[in-house]
Amino acid sequence: MSPIRLLVPAFTVALMIAIAGPAPAQEDAEDGGDRHAGYYYPEPQSEETYVARAITLPDSDRSRRLGFVTLLTQQQLTAPYSPSIAMFAKGEEAEKLIIVGLRDGPMDTIYRARGVLAMLTASARTSELFRQYQVQDIFTFFDLLKLLGFERLTVTNGKDFAHVIFIE
Repeated sequence: MSPIRLLVPAFTVALMIAIAGPAPAQEDAEDGGDRHAGYYYPEPQSEETYVARAITLPDSDRSRRLGFVTLLTQQQLTAPYSPSIAMFAKGEEAEKLIIVGLRDGPMDTIYRARGVLAMLTASARTSELFRQYQVQDIFTFFDLLKLLGFERLTVTNGKDFAHVIFIE
C-alpha cells in the first residue's frame, strides 16, 4: 500500500482524537523564542505568513496540539515502511510545529517541502471535520493548524534547509 494511502486514515484518526481531546499535557519549559534553530534545524533561510481562513477552536490548547502530533507520529511508526518525516510540537504551549525530513530528498528544497505540505492538505481534506463543515475544498493543512492553535510551522531537511511559516 502506498505511503499516502496509509497516511490518510492515520491523519483522519489523529484529527478526530485531537478534536475530541488527547491525553494530559506534559511539562515544557520552553520560553517561546526560536531556541530551536541550531538544535532541531539550521537557521531558517526563508519565511512566510499564511493568513488562515479558519479560526482557532475555543478548546484548542497545548494538550490537544500534543495529542494531534503524538497520534500522527504513532500512526507513522506503525506503518510498514520507515517514516520520511518526523513531526513534533515545541514551545511553552506547543504552538510551534516542526516537520523534519528524515532522509535526503523529500524536504531538501522549499519546493519539495511544499509538496509534502500539499500531501498533508490532501489528507486533511479527507477528514470528517473538513467534510462536516464543508470546507474540504477551501481549507488547507495550514488552516487545520490554525484550528488547533498552532502559530508557527518550521519545515526542514534537518541538514541545511529550513523554512518558517507563521500562521495568523
